[in-house]
Amino acid sequence: MKITEIVESLEDDMVKAMVEMLKIEAISPEAGGKGELKRAEFLQRWISDFGFDEIKRYDAEDPRAEGGVRPNIVATIHGKNRERSIWIISHMDTVPVGDISKWDTDPFDPVVKEGKIYGRGAEDNGQSLIASMYAAKAIIDSGDRPDYNFSVAFVSDEETGSKYGIQHLVKLGLFRKDDLVLVPDHGVPEGNEIEIAEKSIYWVKVTTYGKQTHSSIPHTGINALRAGARYLVEVDKALHERFSDKNELFGPPVSTFEPTKKEENQPNINAVPGEDIFYFDMRVIPEHDITDIMGVMNEVAEKVSKETGAKIMPEVYRGEPAPAPTPADSEVVVRLKDAVKKVRKIEPKLVGIGGGTCAAYVRYEGIPVAVWSTIDETMHQANEYCKIENLVNDAKVFALVGMRESGQA
Repeated sequence: MKITEIVESLEDDMVKAMVEMLKIEAISPEAGGKGELKRAEFLQRWISDFGFDEIKRYDAEDPRAEGGVRPNIVATIHGKNRERSIWIISHMDTVPVGDISKWDTDPFDPVVKEGKIYGRGAEDNGQSLIASMYAAKAIIDSGDRPDYNFSVAFVSDEETGSKYGIQHLVKLGLFRKDDLVLVPDHGVPEGNEIEIAEKSIYWVKVTTYGKQTHSSIPHTGINALRAGARYLVEVDKALHERFSDKNELFGPPVSTFEPTKKEENQPNINAVPGEDIFYFDMRVIPEHDITDIMGVMNEVAEKVSKETGAKIMPEVYRGEPAPAPTPADSEVVVRLKDAVKKVRKIEPKLVGIGGGTCAAYVRYEGIPVAVWSTIDETMHQANEYCKIENLVNDAKVFALVGMRESGQA
């Protein structure tokens, strides 16, 4: 039986595993959750009899989380060549539910209907996690060995910075320079995009200090909200003008500068606010150096501060320069392209994305990474779902990546 046929025979088990996993909340403490421990323990139990040669936990200490840890699981099948490894890295954590009134079903009581599995984290990143572990099970059940060690990693903390997840594993030295790494955390419905590059991530917190007063006598104060709003408009324009280069590998092909989060400045309406805070989320193409951004922001802050009397202070909240792109002819990209062609009967194209996957932290180590999956892009939305067809076919692709040189493929 071919490896793809073995994967097909496991469909019912894959759906059952997905449903049971999605019942367990795995929201990071930064987002108001308890962390990923319960989900990690479930996954360890579920794969304990699959036949992996090794299953190891690599916990990162985090006193805010349940059990005081953020768990990371690595399950490995020994390959014909044990000097190299093929990695598939997915994440256990999810974003919060959001507005519960927008959901048609309970986000943590998964529903299977019309060929889809509905629940928070179904597509981001549950589909890929379950697909990767059942790709591994199919390889084990085939009775053959993968070309190299085949390791599936389930990591924590991807949604809030990856400090306790993939960054922890990188610091432990688990990855070697000639390893092949696949991160299934970007995709499109056609399954025809392989991401080989990410934009830099630059988040900036902007604090405006004015002078609080009663709103009936605003001339006795300095309105921090108005000054901050003026700064937002002017710096937004300046950033787009200064960093306007294009790179057609990305969609959109330009750097983006989005004002996003706004903190509450005061509880009452009848007062001029004396302090105001908002944030920018910027995704910057590799042609630009992110260290130049703060120079522009400070220049505009000085100008608006003089004109309004407020004190405007931008500061870096998160700054991660883009790693070098993965070469288009690297082995992991070639293997993945071949596997996608066999399963999906399509010619995948190479793209860049806005950034924010586990791939960046592995690329920083000089290790080539390909990012791919097949999704309907419902992540972070109400009524998030994954297609069972995508779950199964992605598992086939992952298995073929591991068994490319084998007759099983």
